[in-house]
Amino acid sequence: MARTVGIGIQSFEKLIMENSFYIDKTDFIRQWWENRDDVTLIARPRRFGKTLNMNMLERFLSIEYAGQGEVFMGLSIWEDEKYRDLQGIWPVISLSFADVKANTFDMAREKICMLIKEVYRKYGFLLAEGSLKEGESELFRRTLIEMTDSEAAYSLKNLSGYLAGYYGKKVIILLDEYDTPMQEAYMHGYWTEMAEFTRSLFNSSFKTNPYLERAIMTGITRVSKESIFSDLNNLKVVTTTSLKYGDCFGFTEKEVFDALDEFGLIDKKCSVKDWYDGFTFGNISDIYNPWSIINYLDTGRFDTYWANTSSNNLVGKLIRESAPGLKQIFEELLCGRTLTTELDEQIVYDQLGEDEQAIWSLLLAGGYLKIKSYKLPADECGAWNPSYILELTNFEVRVMFQKMVLGWFRRSIANYNGFIQMLLQDELKLMNIYMNRMTSEIFSYFDTGKRPSSSEPERFYHGFVLGLIVELSDRYVITSNRESGFGRYDVMLEPKEPKDDAIIMEFKVQEPEDEKELSDTVNSALRQIREKDYAAALKAKGIPKAHVRSYGFAFCGKQVLIGAGHYVRDAEIADEIQDTDISSDEMAIHMFIENGQEFGASRAEILQKMMEKFDLTQRTAEQKISKYWKD
Repeated sequence: MARTVGIGIQSFEKLIMENSFYIDKTDFIRQWWENRDDVTLIARPRRFGKTLNMNMLERFLSIEYAGQGEVFMGLSIWEDEKYRDLQGIWPVISLSFADVKANTFDMAREKICMLIKEVYRKYGFLLAEGSLKEGESELFRRTLIEMTDSEAAYSLKNLSGYLAGYYGKKVIILLDEYDTPMQEAYMHGYWTEMAEFTRSLFNSSFKTNPYLERAIMTGITRVSKESIFSDLNNLKVVTTTSLKYGDCFGFTEKEVFDALDEFGLIDKKCSVKDWYDGFTFGNISDIYNPWSIINYLDTGRFDTYWANTSSNNLVGKLIRESAPGLKQIFEELLCGRTLTTELDEQIVYDQLGEDEQAIWSLLLAGGYLKIKSYKLPADECGAWNPSYILELTNFEVRVMFQKMVLGWFRRSIANYNGFIQMLLQDELKLMNIYMNRMTSEIFSYFDTGKRPSSSEPERFYHGFVLGLIVELSDRYVITSNRESGFGRYDVMLEPKEPKDDAIIMEFKVQEPEDEKELSDTVNSALRQIREKDYAAALKAKGIPKAHVRSYGFAFCGKQVLIGAGHYVRDAEIADEIQDTDISSDEMAIHMFIENGQEFGASRAEILQKMMEKFDLTQRTAEQKISKYWKD
């Protein structure tokens, strides 16, 4: 029987004791311990298990849990006898900066001091038991009340000394989400003050601390050494490109597929891979986003779970306020193309507004971009300068960015969700009005211009529409660029309820040399849907053609034309077949006859409609019917 999925549980003990879904990552303890680094900084995207792993580490090492190793029974760390002896023997100082979010430096400083006070209160028994030396008790009490900057800077070092004296063992310090105050400081304009404050705190805690056994810091980014780590030459930094701990954060493909099998969802593995795969840590590829996987196992529904867990204000701000050239590159990424750039994984926050490379480094660290490959060319001086080929991480990230772009314009565009209702109700005229208004405002922001399809701008439009319809994921299974029939459709909406129609969409940018009007481009898109039988995947699932709607989207710069190529339900609406201006070529006539016959229209009815639609004489129409009529 499948285990229960617990959403947002960050207590290792609770997960294990309640038999909630958990993928064994306890080998991280062994790997970290055997590496013997004094201070380790691990950078991973948000919601990748950093907090849970830190809680697991505290639960294993802390003397507070001495003799309580049974919670690790059956897990990989417990298989090695020597690590059983390591359990519960170290004094541990554990704190998280995840909630240090404030508009001013004073407020942020106060929050950090409050966190330090909480740790001191946890060890308040040191006061009661009289283990502190003369002067230490007074300093301990002052820390609990009000700290000066210097007292705050030395607070963790002092506490390390108190605990080492009491237990006779050096201390392990665990600091989760160390860089949250840095990001907030950059966003709200107090970077310098925060950098100075944390530099003093980190130096005394991790560099000049004689009572420190080992330490781990986790975060999203590697803040530049010059900013806050200038004095820490004992710091081992592990970023997304580092080889260490590659499988310790996030889920491997085997782990994900095993989980899908456990929850009866193994038939969805291809879609799960499209949505949530794409992360690479070190030399381990096909790492999946754990937060999205856990939520998918819980709901069985595809959605932008990871993207919705927090605001993406910093990323949005950098792209929105960037130079036109960077916007152009971002557009190309949305179109499915790649970016080649050098990277400096040290994030210099106070240079983000000026340094384009720093922005790409931040997007990589945050999980929005992935490394497709890298090159090691030598410059004119013989030095090797690696350049990285980057692309958007996966489908979820693509949809997130499309929704972000739309969000910038929600206030200025009424009825943001109107497109969904128009689509469901098949209001073709209104869909056209809406899309042209939207593209006029939004695409001008990215200076889309008129470009031939050889540069694949249709993929940008494709993603834009996906951003509009993603909110239908509770009603439809939304897939993109998947094989069906004799090709790959752009977008398909498979209904979860029989009462709803299936929908197929194809996107094309006008080729001026071959298509004089946008209507020609629409016809080309609709013809492709039919010729390549994109509805085959739907038919295989028992959805009749009578319940399949197809739309061709034609684009030329900021101009849009949507045409419908609906399969009709009865003879009364036979005139709705190919509800676009369709040229009277042989293929169009053939398709018209074939579809009319398939849906029960009589020979006489099809003859009359065909004469009207294609302006044919009765004799010519009869010849065409005789040619293409299926007995």
